[in-house]
Amino acid sequence: MNVTDTDERPLIVQSDHSLLLEVHHRAFEAARGDIAPFTELEKSPEHIHTYRMTPLSLWNAASAGLDAASILAFLDARSRYPVPDNVRFFVTDTLSRWGMFTLEAGESPDFLVLGIRDPLLRREIQAQRKLAAFLVPHGETFLVPLLHRGTLKKEMLTLGYPVQDLAPLKAGDPLEVSLRSQTLGGDTMLVRGYQLEAAAGLLGRGQPGTGFGTIVMPCGSGKTIVGLEILSRLQTNTLILTTNVAAVHQWIDELLDKTSLTAEEIGEYTGDKKVIRPVTVATYQVLVWREDREAEFPHFRLFRERNWGLIIYDEVHLLPAPVFRVTAELQALRRVGLTATLVREDGAEGDVFSLVGPKRFDVPWKELEAKGWIATAVCTEIRLDLPEHQRIPYAVAAKREKFRIASENPLKEEVVKQLIDNHREDAILVIGQYIDQLERLSHILKAPLITGSTPNSQREVLYQQFRSGAVRVLVVSKVANFAINLPDASMAIQVSGSFGSRQEEAQRLGRILRPKERNAYFYTLVSRATNEEEFSAHRQKFLTEQGYKYSIEVW
Repeated sequence: MNVTDTDERPLIVQSDHSLLLEVHHRAFEAARGDIAPFTELEKSPEHIHTYRMTPLSLWNAASAGLDAASILAFLDARSRYPVPDNVRFFVTDTLSRWGMFTLEAGESPDFLVLGIRDPLLRREIQAQRKLAAFLVPHGETFLVPLLHRGTLKKEMLTLGYPVQDLAPLKAGDPLEVSLRSQTLGGDTMLVRGYQLEAAAGLLGRGQPGTGFGTIVMPCGSGKTIVGLEILSRLQTNTLILTTNVAAVHQWIDELLDKTSLTAEEIGEYTGDKKVIRPVTVATYQVLVWREDREAEFPHFRLFRERNWGLIIYDEVHLLPAPVFRVTAELQALRRVGLTATLVREDGAEGDVFSLVGPKRFDVPWKELEAKGWIATAVCTEIRLDLPEHQRIPYAVAAKREKFRIASENPLKEEVVKQLIDNHREDAILVIGQYIDQLERLSHILKAPLITGSTPNSQREVLYQQFRSGAVRVLVVSKVANFAINLPDASMAIQVSGSFGSRQEEAQRLGRILRPKERNAYFYTLVSRATNEEEFSAHRQKFLTEQGYKYSIEVW
């Protein structure tokens, strides 16, 4: 291998389907761009980033138009050593399954046609009892009732066969809407380059197989703007689903501030109001409410109240499982899932792929940080001992109770006070899992507390006071994990968390990453020599995966 070759080969492809990418190599940026479409980033510490090829990552690539020859050409061009034969087989074999099954329009408007490339596969599919309810034999192929369009794709994926959905999408009722050149606040309205790329990645040129999918972008990078850009391009009635009432109101504020829509064209569908307009914003919670576990979901009718042309799933990684059932009925609509991380604690990433759509765009957190689009974060874990009187109760407790004792370590209260005193210029969120602990901190700090029981009207008053600077410290439960826009927050102190949730770590870090002139500080308090250390290490895996360094200090 000559010097020129080595200069362009920063990648090591391993037989377990992982790819090691040397960060300091001159061709790092080019190689990362080459492999990003068909791999998943597993971890990105300082010197070596680890990516992995999975069936899902390869099918995501196939949906974007990449084939096995292109992917192997990228690997050959960038790999320092020969690509292992079993990896070549894995790529070729996995991608050969893409397009074996297609869904296309048929003669009847009530059915789609399941196209099958290989007659032998037809017999295999016919023998699958799980699929019998979704398929109607029809000559050499099958008809699929429209109702089962999404469910069939989900079940086929579990069998290792992705379905390429080429059936047409409904346009929905038209709606005249455009982005403002200047917001109501007087700011110049600028859609950033990566936001335009994300919208284009979803919509393509309108060809079959586009118009639906998932966009992955860091918290604070403007996922809402991407949703508004897609809405303005499609010009259609739109349903927006998000996590809570505060997020509903933020979407409505953004729609009024940044688009030509009027208040009369925007509806709110929550526990407080049920107004349906050409653009309607609803919570997941109201959709999945029902009187008891055996009852129907009465608010699912919202999906049929208007001729929607677009559905936006905000924080799609939190999409409640019951909504997947309705998503299966809504496969004929253009749809986009917005998220900072596709990690689902229930392992249902494949469901998002099948029912919302494949990943169409992804941008690394550190890349946007380097360009100044999100704040630079300084991450620190502070470890402190349990007090003497709690050590024996901790030693004899069950595992779950051990975690709670460690999480509610009363010595954390002194650490929180000291950190706040040390950061007098910062707007600070104190975030935790246990209400008793948060109530004590609220009292000690003389700071307002927001929990799930805080009325929505009171929450919004407190959020506004925090934004304006009237309140500098806010104590919040896990309700602040999701879709809360607090652009001036520059520091978070995490006193307790949901066991080992990487998803939660992503959301909490995202609360302080809105672009600002100062660094953002993310502190996590952990009791030493307890199982909280173990869970914290799993949560913080997310930070290292995204390229963040964190230091550990003993208090």
